Amino acid sequence: MKGLIDTLEKREIINKKKAISLKRETQSTGKKEEEAILEDIELDVSEKELFKIKSGLLNVPLRHDINIDKLGSILTDIAKLIPKESAEHYKIVPINKKDDKIVIGMVYPKDLKAQEVLRFLSRRGDFSYEVVLITPSIFEEILNEYEKLRRGAGAALGQIKEEEVEEGGKADEDEADEEEMAEQAPIVRVVSVILEDAFEGGASDIHIEPGRDKLEVRFRIDGVLHSSLILPKKIHRAVVARVKILSNLKIEEKRLPQDGRFFSEFEGKEIDFRVSTMPTTLGEKVVLRVLDPEEGMMEINQLGMRKGAEEKTTKGINQPTGMMLATGPTGSGKTTTLYSLLRTLNTEEVNIVTLEDPVEYFISGVNQSQVKHSIGYDFSNGLRQILRQDPDIIMVGEIRDEETAELAVHAALTGHIVLSTLHTNDALGVIPRLVDMGIEPYLLPPSLNVAISQRLVRRLCDCKKETVPKESIKRIIKNELESIPSHKRKKFSTSNIKVYEPVGCDKCGRSGYKGRVGIFEVLEMTDELAEIVLENTGESPLKKQARKQGMLTMRQDGILKALEGVTSVEAVLKATKEA
Repeated sequence: MKGLIDTLEKREIINKKKAISLKRETQSTGKKEEEAILEDIELDVSEKELFKIKSGLLNVPLRHDINIDKLGSILTDIAKLIPKESAEHYKIVPINKKDDKIVIGMVYPKDLKAQEVLRFLSRRGDFSYEVVLITPSIFEEILNEYEKLRRGAGAALGQIKEEEVEEGGKADEDEADEEEMAEQAPIVRVVSVILEDAFEGGASDIHIEPGRDKLEVRFRIDGVLHSSLILPKKIHRAVVARVKILSNLKIEEKRLPQDGRFFSEFEGKEIDFRVSTMPTTLGEKVVLRVLDPEEGMMEINQLGMRKGAEEKTTKGINQPTGMMLATGPTGSGKTTTLYSLLRTLNTEEVNIVTLEDPVEYFISGVNQSQVKHSIGYDFSNGLRQILRQDPDIIMVGEIRDEETAELAVHAALTGHIVLSTLHTNDALGVIPRLVDMGIEPYLLPPSLNVAISQRLVRRLCDCKKETVPKESIKRIIKNELESIPSHKRKKFSTSNIKVYEPVGCDKCGRSGYKGRVGIFEVLEMTDELAEIVLENTGESPLKKQARKQGMLTMRQDGILKALEGVTSVEAVLKATKEA
């Protein structure tokens, strides 16, 4: 079989002189041909391109589309088949289970020693296999995931299995020893690894979900759920009990949902885990919100607002009185925005009192209270109490009924800054929504300073590439650009539209995205807008005036961010389809 160097020379990817130089290097150093080619800084040959050629030469299929996020759940059962030392030395890793065969990824499928080791391991582990070609970078990613599993949850599960044998299969725990098993080292380790992996992976939520024959752990990363780990169903109750112990919940209560929280330290940072349990037909499901104070506590200029929107927001909170309302669906970042406003307002000269459900981040110098519906301490009752606490600034988690709306407006009219959230599709919807809740239109101009509506979109990784969009997307972008004031879009041409799309690299786990950013619309109450509110609270005249004031819609803000390469057009259109 012709080698890679000869093939590259034949295809005129390299010249004869370079081919001779590479061959000499492999002979003198013992390097593989692939290593010599990829390490040569003079050559413009990508790893993916080189291994596509290698795949054709060896007649072994190339797998470069492996979803690293889903690998943890696949490796749980097969990681033990190949020792870490063998995997690392011979560049072989199990990557999937297909029917009765284990799919083995190999960087060097024709390496005789690697083949011999694989045959030996298959005989010892009693498994059959098929081989696919993988690139060195994919191998390193898989090995990292593989080793993490082996030293963490995989090792703990192995310990559980050993204890089953020793105790005659007692791991199918009954109610009486749930708490006891939850305190045992293997279960403690499994839960610890889940929490650690969520933190390291930048997850915002952990879902622990019981199935008919398995327990699945999924992480929400950048707004998307990814399967992370598959565990035996028999340890489900012990894992749930362990989480309940950590969050001081009732272990024996399985019929009703429960809420709690606990703190854990990772890399010197104290991370807050907010816990919610819910009974399902297959057992209790647990969801943990991962709250990193450094990520959630931002300054206003870190939110991602454009200059005009940020100036209106800052102007609004610098007023002596009035409401600042954030709107959007659950998970759109409203709370983060309110906390950033609180941080700006938090000085020694003012008394800030909050009423939240629940308290997400603890802020030094702020008096934070949590509602308790079970004893009648809700937003309206709590707000009455807050007004007796001599506050300067009030934050109410949500205005969800007529009574709370009236109290919030009254507070704003009587010398307080009021921060809260409201469920509307956009900023313009705040005015008719408050009117629907019984607020007289004439009370809105003096009480409402600013309404902010927002969504979160996935931020493109640095590996993004510039591209020309499809005609249908071009038309959408052009229409949005033409409705934006010229001074806000002057650097973008409507005739030569280019956007960016995700590619995928090691840094972003091959997804093409890393992190999220907000897209905003900020409606400022002005004298002109106040006149329209007093005459007509319909959205059409409000929209016309908002445009005249230079307000960008969330879609327009998102389109500008897409043209700047911050996010993709697809992410913006998906986030704003109902706005």
